Amino acid sequence: MNRRVVDIAVVGGGMVGAATALALAQEGFSVQLLDAAPAPQWHPEDEMDLRVVAFAPSSAAWLDRLGVWSQVREARVQPYRAMRVRDAVQGIEVSFDASLLDSDGLGWIIENRLLQYALWQALEAQGIERLCPARVQGYELDENRIRLSLQDGTSLSARLLVAADGRDSPLRGQAGIPTHGRDYQQRAVVAHLSCERPHQDTAWQRFLPSGPLALLPLSDGRVSLVWSLPESAALDLLDQDDSGFVEAVGVASDFMLGRLQQVSKRAAFPLRLAVAERFSAPRTVLVGDAAHAVHPLAGQGVNLGLRDGEELVSVLAAAHHVGRDFSAAAVLSRYARRRRSASSLDAWSFDAIARLYAFKFPPLVALRGFGMQAVQHLPPLRRALAAHAAGLPLNQYSR
Repeated sequence: MNRRVVDIAVVGGGMVGAATALALAQEGFSVQLLDAAPAPQWHPEDEMDLRVVAFAPSSAAWLDRLGVWSQVREARVQPYRAMRVRDAVQGIEVSFDASLLDSDGLGWIIENRLLQYALWQALEAQGIERLCPARVQGYELDENRIRLSLQDGTSLSARLLVAADGRDSPLRGQAGIPTHGRDYQQRAVVAHLSCERPHQDTAWQRFLPSGPLALLPLSDGRVSLVWSLPESAALDLLDQDDSGFVEAVGVASDFMLGRLQQVSKRAAFPLRLAVAERFSAPRTVLVGDAAHAVHPLAGQGVNLGLRDGEELVSVLAAAHHVGRDFSAAAVLSRYARRRRSASSLDAWSFDAIARLYAFKFPPLVALRGFGMQAVQHLPPLRRALAAHAAGLPLNQYSR
């Protein structure tokens, strides 16, 4: 049996796993990245990926330190400088714009595939070996290492395993880590649409009782639709012809950007909240969706995952640079405590917002409206919310 030996094995080559692997290698660790899918591809002439992320300034800053952000920015990215959040029942709007943070923008809308491709290109330039497609069948622990058995018969020995293998993480299950959460019984319908009026570099969001609808600006003037609907309604929407589909989206969006026209295929993805009970196990840590899968209403899932990766690398490097065992339980627990506290708060906050806007009971609807009006008329609170979404220190923006 072929055997490879490294400091750290990262399983999952999505955006979070790839960024974490790259950062670990730049800190001097020997790293092996494994992914079950083939290597990502992206070309400027390709149709835009249906999956996009609202990329926060904190995430961009980390990728800049990793030497990746300039390549991403030179490709197809769209800055957004404002966000408009509307309550469909009461017609109340809360607005956020870049001036709240004394900044040029609130973030960027970026294709998932582009971001992953740029990270994989950086991994190749760094000389990090990537095994793909590669599936982990199981692993064994001994006193000093963790040994992974791959489907092709290869064995990989590492001091530490980083599980970045997604919401349904098999490695999390093998580590015996349960999750808490709920199935939303919803799907997020996604498509790219052209709109009658300019998107104004603005992320538009309308909360309906059935679920939030977002129209996110794209670099070619189109918008990316992300509409959370009950499963049956989502499937019915996918079955509509093009004219029926865009009319339904137009009505649900209250024609915020005028008449719409579909210019891409459509898809729908199931939604579920899942927060791991703990983020570490012997010689194993969880990052990204393996640790916390959240509702997409705030577009923060990838940003939360990248903050996991950044925190993990910081903790491991600090231990490694002073000669400590970076895979020791005490070191991993430090990462797990910090990130579980922060990401759990965010995950359950997003869930609370989704529940709040689903309420139809009049007193609760009225209370929700009062809260939105308070946010709109209290600039310090709006600044704090915008700073939190951007991953920036709250104490700089809470006044």
